[in-house]
Amino acid sequence: MLFLLWQAWQQDYGSRSQSGRMTGEQSMMDPGTGEISQGSMDIPAIPTEGSSVGDPMIPTLDGVDSSDQTAPSNAEQSHFVHVRTDVFDLFIEPDGTGIHRLDLLSYPESLEQSDTPFRLFSQTIGNYFSAEAPIFGSDPALHKPPVFRAEQNDYQLAEGEDELKVRFFWDSEDGLRIVKIVTFRRQSYVVDVSYEITNDKQQPVAVRLHGRLTRYPPSDQASLFRLPTYTGGVISYAEHPYEKIDFSDMAERDLKQVAKGGWVAMIQHYFAGAWIPDPEASNHYYSRRNGSLYTMGVFTDKVIPAGQHDTIGIQSYIGPKIQDRMEAASPNLSRTVDYGWLWIISQPLFWLLHKIHSLFGNWGWSIIMLTIIIKLAFFHLSATSYRSMAKMRKLQPRMTKLRDLYKDDKIKLNQKMMELYKEEKVNPVSGCLPIAIQIPVFIALYWVLLESVELRQADFIFWLKDLSTHDPYFVLPISMGITMYLQQKLNPTPPDPIQAKVMMALPFVFTVLFLFFPSGLVLYWLVNNVLSIAQQWVITRQIAPNT
Repeated sequence: MLFLLWQAWQQDYGSRSQSGRMTGEQSMMDPGTGEISQGSMDIPAIPTEGSSVGDPMIPTLDGVDSSDQTAPSNAEQSHFVHVRTDVFDLFIEPDGTGIHRLDLLSYPESLEQSDTPFRLFSQTIGNYFSAEAPIFGSDPALHKPPVFRAEQNDYQLAEGEDELKVRFFWDSEDGLRIVKIVTFRRQSYVVDVSYEITNDKQQPVAVRLHGRLTRYPPSDQASLFRLPTYTGGVISYAEHPYEKIDFSDMAERDLKQVAKGGWVAMIQHYFAGAWIPDPEASNHYYSRRNGSLYTMGVFTDKVIPAGQHDTIGIQSYIGPKIQDRMEAASPNLSRTVDYGWLWIISQPLFWLLHKIHSLFGNWGWSIIMLTIIIKLAFFHLSATSYRSMAKMRKLQPRMTKLRDLYKDDKIKLNQKMMELYKEEKVNPVSGCLPIAIQIPVFIALYWVLLESVELRQADFIFWLKDLSTHDPYFVLPISMGITMYLQQKLNPTPPDPIQAKVMMALPFVFTVLFLFFPSGLVLYWLVNNVLSIAQQWVITRQIAPNT
């Protein structure tokens, strides 16, 4: 109960106790132009001769599709550039230079919709989520995002090719040319965005490249049968390797932080979108709320001297939260697999689970083997606890006799009980410490099984086709409840009759709670119960064979 209260407090208030990096200034939108004034954001002016660039407009819900279309309309197809690789099916908008619809081809929407890929980016109301990388500059022609023209409207990663480059072109009338290149790679969720800028003007031009993620907050809330997983913003840099900026934080104040390297992300259960700027540059991180939409982003500045050619770029990771791929993209990005405050224990547990899976090739059997390994690691601690319980069970008749004898004298009863414990060398609370030591490991494993995308739609045996969803026939939770009841029968009966009734009711309460828990979690709990019953039964037979 204390743990659950702490979790709830952290979720509601913990992320708000930030240091003074988030200012109280609110962005102000010019009602005439729809642009956000630069002064309200306190963004440093781009260093050119008296020119400055306004902050990019954040999208609104005006014009957002209200239905989840499987394909754009004909008008949209003529406007968007369609790109298909082995892992993505997406549409890029040249105007805003953003990805406004993206499907993950290797991840079906559900088992029932196995032919429909999971849609991570969408423009539907209530599910709006997009990634953009616009460029602005001190030149008047770059005060708004330039409208690029694409070489073609449809791209596909061909068989035998490992890389696909999508090029967009723009040029001004007075000698400024930009080529935007979006690079996709086979079997990769990393997307590179670069701008090759040629400045044939007589004066230098400063440019500012943004990487921003905009989304609508999730409407579904955690309930009794739905575990709370974090959806919101995350920022990372040297001083703070992983810090959540949730939607309530963005609503209260804008984030403004300058740091070298790092990344910014919007994450949800199993999937994430992140922008990774130049690790050697001084990057400006920010957040913004505009109506019902929330934005987190980062921008980097660069000056292109007169008559020179230079490149500015940013990298993104878009897709499932696969830890080794994310860590290869950027340090600490794998921590978006949000294991909570016990991540330092969860990480090695996941590593071990992954190694076991490489041998068995089945996540269900891997969970069973991991449970056995953890049980063996705590074998002696568990044995200490079960011996204490067995001794207490052996003393049960004598304790009952004392309670009957001194039922009207509580002080005397407690005194006699302590004498009995001392005489038999039994500590009634000695079984608690070994269990308490194991609790963090159990909770850490719980989050590993809940958060790992590898278990999403992972098949086990027979009717268990998805370890990330509940058992459709409730065989696992009912079996878990039975094993919990048997384990209760092996424990000594509490002296208080009311307490005894409460303890015996717990298996039924937990069975109801676990009915809609992910079957992978229930499988772990069931196997752990079976192993505990076997160990406790052997120890009880050795110490108290006649009870």
